[in-house]
Amino acid sequence: MLRFILRRLLETIPVLLVIASATFFMLRLVPGGPFTAEKAVSKEILRNLQAHYGMDKPLPAQYAAYLWDITPKAFAPWRLFADADRNESPDFDLKAAFGINLGPSFKYPNRTVNEIIADKLPHSLELGLWALAVALALGVPLGVLAAMRKNTAVDYTASTLAMVGICVPTFVMGPLLVLFFALHLRWFNASGWYFASDRVLPAATLGLVYAAYVARLTRGGMLEVLNQDYIRTARAKGATETRIVLRHALRGGLLPVVTFLGPAIAGIISGSFVIETIFQIPGLGREFVTSAFNRDYTLVSGTVLLYAGLIIALNLAVDVVQVWLNPRLKFE
Repeated sequence: MLRFILRRLLETIPVLLVIASATFFMLRLVPGGPFTAEKAVSKEILRNLQAHYGMDKPLPAQYAAYLWDITPKAFAPWRLFADADRNESPDFDLKAAFGINLGPSFKYPNRTVNEIIADKLPHSLELGLWALAVALALGVPLGVLAAMRKNTAVDYTASTLAMVGICVPTFVMGPLLVLFFALHLRWFNASGWYFASDRVLPAATLGLVYAAYVARLTRGGMLEVLNQDYIRTARAKGATETRIVLRHALRGGLLPVVTFLGPAIAGIISGSFVIETIFQIPGLGREFVTSAFNRDYTLVSGTVLLYAGLIIALNLAVDVVQVWLNPRLKFE
């Protein structure tokens, strides 16, 4: 397993390099710039702003400086000597060595991208965890019940709810939930992230869509497992249906769900951009949307790199769990 994880981590380096490079050049090709939305300034002030942020250099030089900053010093030890030449501290600091310098924000004076991400990311992660909990808490039981009651009213009801969840997008589901539960019943706030109850509507909006996929995958996986010979043997020995499901069938039946968790978590992360905007959540997704409109190059690039790394790490964790659930799979 250790060799498998190390190999996957090494494969991550060129992937992140491609993502970082594509993001860098795509941002520069978009019309406009970080200072086009500012009030009219003189050409001299504009040149000073560009020089301060290194945008007065040729594009290849800007790209080289960008790659230099995002490379951790632990993976490029020669940077310690270069920093010493630039009168920076050459002492080995663990946080500085493994951290990535994403640069200053163009739109937030005196704040770096690292500081903004550290401030906003916990809210996005909390929203994602609650949404994933909603998806699993609703999807798995519905799928198991549908499989145990195949071609009955329970199965048809669960399948119908799953289809509705798949067909209704989050930007439609969110306002509908706000209209009914916040404006009509007044159970929750329509927006904000101040109280525990403020987590309910955003997490439900984001989680219900993936609960539908989880329910359908759980149903299909459970139906396949429940038709296996060892399940019939367990029934012949007099085991109860609950014991058969929980002890014998659930582990194999959840394999399609575990496989789906990688793309699901990626979808939850990207879907949080819309949800955070609808519900005015002070998370990184909302900040990413704002930075894209503001042409904040460093904040957009830093957010893309962060989300790419998170998705790669979560996919790796899903692969490890798959092998743990299915002994026939190997770390290859």
